[in-house]
Amino acid sequence: MRKSEVVVVGAGIAGLTSAAILSKQGLSVTLIESHVQSGGCAGTFKRKNYIFDVGATQVAGLERGGIHSRIFDFLDIPSPEATILDPACIVDFNDDSKPIQIWHDKKKWIAEQEMQFPGSRNFWKLCSLIHQSNWIFANNNPVLPIRNFWDFSQLFKALVPSNLITGILLKSTIFDLLRICGLSKNKRLIKFLNLQLKLYSQEDVYSTAALYGSTVLQMCQKPHGLWHLTKSMQSLSEALESSLRKTGVNLIFGQKVDSINFDELNKCWKISAKSKKNSFVYQAKDLIYTAPPQALLKHFKEPLDRKQNYKKRLNNLPDPSGAIVFYSALKKEHIKKIFSNHYQFVSHEFGSLFVSISEDGDGRAPKGEVTLIASIFTETKDWFNLDKQSYLKRKNDCLEKISLELESYFDIDSENWLHRELATPLGFQKWTNRPNGIVGGLGQNPDLFGLFGLSSRTPFEGLWLCGDSIYPGEGTAGVSQSALMVSRQILASKGIVNFNL
Repeated sequence: MRKSEVVVVGAGIAGLTSAAILSKQGLSVTLIESHVQSGGCAGTFKRKNYIFDVGATQVAGLERGGIHSRIFDFLDIPSPEATILDPACIVDFNDDSKPIQIWHDKKKWIAEQEMQFPGSRNFWKLCSLIHQSNWIFANNNPVLPIRNFWDFSQLFKALVPSNLITGILLKSTIFDLLRICGLSKNKRLIKFLNLQLKLYSQEDVYSTAALYGSTVLQMCQKPHGLWHLTKSMQSLSEALESSLRKTGVNLIFGQKVDSINFDELNKCWKISAKSKKNSFVYQAKDLIYTAPPQALLKHFKEPLDRKQNYKKRLNNLPDPSGAIVFYSALKKEHIKKIFSNHYQFVSHEFGSLFVSISEDGDGRAPKGEVTLIASIFTETKDWFNLDKQSYLKRKNDCLEKISLELESYFDIDSENWLHRELATPLGFQKWTNRPNGIVGGLGQNPDLFGLFGLSSRTPFEGLWLCGDSIYPGEGTAGVSQSALMVSRQILASKGIVNFNL
């Protein structure tokens, strides 16, 4: 039996961040990861001379005052080397219209908006006002959803007058904002918003919560921005791991959690885990579970039977999306001139493709070569009910179809690919242990965002949820905010009530 004050399950960015914060505050922490490396969906893998980012390919929150920057300052570790993305992305409807460049500079982005979407200025102004209110609120470290008086006190302290105004929109969607601004029939603008919102909220314009969508639509511009990590996405995990080493966190790789139970006699959590050869048991007063909450149904069967309402809620969570990801490499001279590291273009075959291209010399490929990653959303159930032959045929068909789409869009000759491979939800399940290989958290619709979302504080004392299904949502910045929130809740439960970054 290995004892510590806190056990964290999962060494993705959420798990690494919560473990780093709590151990920096003096708590003994054990962090268990089933894979042989950290990072999860924000990790990397190597093929030949190439390093590929598994899922996430860009980072928000590295600017001064951003969540990553604040956490790294608190941990007293340097931020990973990164460059601002400008334009952050080029969105192309793949028709006769001019591609939309999402600029970092506000004035350039406003000019782009006016050129691409005439008459839409009031909508963007409204989104900007909501975002500014959200930013002040988030930096005041609220706790959402509230489950006790302390949570409520933190929410109350975080509120500013503008939040009382934007709070009117708690149950509104981005489409409601379009209607307010007289743009509900602007098909081109709606098409653009649908493409972008699907990436960050897993919902379309009709379902994305207005308070969430307004922020993700503004996060590319100053004083915020999206960043390209100079080496790879793994450098974010490596920075956090350096903090864990300094504070003595017991970081364990290659052990898969088998079950979680509460020890009534000792009033603590017991976590059973297995490696390839051995079994292990860990004990802690507090347990942070960063895997998708749906996985609790497998790890946590017996205690959930005593909380039927909570079990029912977990069972009724909507199914998140899976992804098909195409990993490739080629010489830089064999791809047409590119103007951004990220493209999103409409595909008649797949709806849209989101493409990430490395920079020459950033460590992902040898000099003169680039990696190209293209991803599309897919229903996970479409991949798990196939026999082996059908699965391999479908996988190969997707690889060839995505290759053709990219060859057409970027003027690539088929013989110039240096490397190609495809990952499906089955591959993501094996890599991350996320149920059915889901790649994101819960869709950020008004019924699941903010006050109405799934709480980090569960009905079981000492059991905490953290990650992309918990406020404020997806992305490395979102899960880091979630990790800060759950760390503050645990510290407050131990009498450390004035901890803030």
